[in-house]
Amino acid sequence: MPPGHDELWGRAVALLPRLKERAARCEELRRIPDESLRDFHDAELFRLQQPRRVGGAELEFAAIVTFGALLARACASSAWNWVNFAAHHMMLGMFPPRAQDEIWGKSRDALIASSFVFPAAKARKVKDGYVISGRWPFSSGVDPSDWNMLAGLAWLDENAPPEQRVFLLHRSQYKIIDTWYSGGLRGTGSQDVEASEQFVPEHLTLAVADTKGGPTPGSALNPGPLYRLPVFALFPYMLSGVALGIAEGMIEDFTAIGAKTGKMTGARIAEIQSTQIRFSEATAYARASRAAQLGNCREAWDLVSRGEVPDLKAKARYRLEGAYAVDWAVRAVDVMFGLSGAAGLYESGSAARAFRDAHAVRQHFSFNTDIAGTTHGRIALGLPSDNPTL
Repeated sequence: MPPGHDELWGRAVALLPRLKERAARCEELRRIPDESLRDFHDAELFRLQQPRRVGGAELEFAAIVTFGALLARACASSAWNWVNFAAHHMMLGMFPPRAQDEIWGKSRDALIASSFVFPAAKARKVKDGYVISGRWPFSSGVDPSDWNMLAGLAWLDENAPPEQRVFLLHRSQYKIIDTWYSGGLRGTGSQDVEASEQFVPEHLTLAVADTKGGPTPGSALNPGPLYRLPVFALFPYMLSGVALGIAEGMIEDFTAIGAKTGKMTGARIAEIQSTQIRFSEATAYARASRAAQLGNCREAWDLVSRGEVPDLKAKARYRLEGAYAVDWAVRAVDVMFGLSGAAGLYESGSAARAFRDAHAVRQHFSFNTDIAGTTHGRIALGLPSDNPTL
């Protein structure tokens, strides 16, 4: 019997001190430490949204936010890798049964990286599959991964426009290019990967058209709502919990130092009125971020559980509010960083790392409020969508 929510939550909480202790080394390595990978595997946390039929927990979709936020309080880079690996088990459950059997049949603990940059690669249809070439950026957690979900444009007919498709490549089919020298999320190992003329069988591919909500190629094996969600409409929430956790961690840490005396003023920090106001401002931003994230995840879950699919307006709103939820979390981080004073400048402390990591999260394409706002505005005002993944 796979562990349930409460058991897995307790295991995640137990990991926090170790992840926090390794956070600086995670940055130095520019990838998640091997010990942390072992801890996640031993706790079965990577399998949070893997189908129950293969021993996974198959928790509700919102768990990717709540667990991601919890882990990010200790180490944002480790949490970023965790949300990616956990979400990819969910996505594999949407692939054809043969793909699931091939990967989970060898190892139910298989790690799968990704890069969902569709223009990064071109694929052409051949007998029984595709031949793909491309170079993809930002493949988080690629170094320890066995497989990689890589997006591309597939030409089924030279006289027709290309189709957006996701391809599963084994690590033997691509090379890793050491590019990840970043300002934030330094420990995520988000390297480039490159493949040239690699054959990918049909069963190891998934058309974006099959991920917009409702039955997927994997539904016959995995009939639960988790594998019928509109993937790219909810894509921000696979990652947004990390920003939330950074903010909530800074707020929690500050409550512990509020009773201290400021070195420059000689006053108790908590008794300074401007501190009280700014602390409350950050708290409001973080709570708004959490409410938006969980509200939309659960709304989509409830619709799909009833056999419905969110309409295009709802999907665009999910993308919009996911982007703003991260913006609000980063605003909370900025306020708390200001309250940290000059002490926050030291790399030996957690405030500077939190600031860098939060801003790195916001740089993700999914959290660009202008792009999300344009899509939402167009659809809400009766214009055609500019986002073909919805």
